[in-house]
Amino acid sequence: MRKIMMVDLKSQYEKLKTDIDAAVLEVIDTTAFINGPAVNKFQKNLETYLNVKHVIPCANGTDALQVSMMALGLKPGDEVITSSFTFIATAEVIALLGLTPVLVDVDPETFNIDPKAIERAITSKTKAIVPVHLFGQVADMEEIMAIANKHNLSVIEDNCQAIGADYFFKDGSKKKAGTISIIGCTSFFPSKNLGCYGDGGAVFTNDDDIATKLRQIVNHGMTVRYYHDMIGVNSRLDSIQAAILDIKLKHLDEYAAKRNKAADYYDKAFAGNPKLKTPVRSKKSNHVFHQYTLVTSGIDRFKMQEFLNTKGIPAMIYYPVPLHLQKAYLDPRYKEGDFPVTEKLCNSVISLPMHTELDDEQLQHIISSVLEFINQ
Repeated sequence: MRKIMMVDLKSQYEKLKTDIDAAVLEVIDTTAFINGPAVNKFQKNLETYLNVKHVIPCANGTDALQVSMMALGLKPGDEVITSSFTFIATAEVIALLGLTPVLVDVDPETFNIDPKAIERAITSKTKAIVPVHLFGQVADMEEIMAIANKHNLSVIEDNCQAIGADYFFKDGSKKKAGTISIIGCTSFFPSKNLGCYGDGGAVFTNDDDIATKLRQIVNHGMTVRYYHDMIGVNSRLDSIQAAILDIKLKHLDEYAAKRNKAADYYDKAFAGNPKLKTPVRSKKSNHVFHQYTLVTSGIDRFKMQEFLNTKGIPAMIYYPVPLHLQKAYLDPRYKEGDFPVTEKLCNSVISLPMHTELDDEQLQHIISSVLEFINQ
């Protein structure tokens, strides 16, 4: 049996080696390492895939969130609502810009931000909402957009974990995650569903004016070289990473299908087990399974993690501490017990290996090991 990885990038690369190597060598041969033809090609192809007017590549997913807030003109003291159950970057950029992060609880079924909690948190200072499409499934965007429109708020989709997922509207239409609100953001960190071999990110929008501002901001605030019209940053996707991403983009839907096949395997094995709750699949979104996350009951998931490691199986806990209890974000507005769903999840979730290269032998070993621990 091949070594089990949380994300098996090596095996994935070996299948694409010829194409990726050729694409990388072409960039090296042209020496167009920054903002070269490979970046433009990938940008255009991603726009087509997402059916969005503008893709603005940048250096990473955290930058994508930051430049989005800068483009919207948010000012220090403005409140931005987001989930307490997410990776730190979502709140990090809010704080770095001098904005006020307002944290809310999540839905117990999908783990995504709870629209009712959003509406309860809105004040006269609220300017934006940042829903996180967590673990590969889209938040309830139709409800969130209705709330945003009602209160004249901007919405920035944190789509770092759900690129390629579809959201289904009540009228039967659908849109790709990250293209529903005024701005969507993604990360191309290597472990993502669409990952490069370093850091990378992008911002999506259908708004021409916002797109112009985003392009200026990521390039030191300039459109014409050495003429700076606004305060910007240096955040670029380099050409080698763009060339790699363009190859992998052709396989993104195939990758989602493989992840779903592995998730189905897990679901079937753990169905009805009182100690394990498998991921809920929303009827409003398909799932691209960036992570396969179980909610445990009546077991010590840290001991389970240790046991799996002895079997050669990595398992991760996303996330052990909610944002409102992180030392960096302790705030007198929040205390333990304020967000019961988030806190319960942080105390009970564990994620199993999930990637495109899992085979039946590996999956069976993971499943039998999980059940061995639970039944011992």
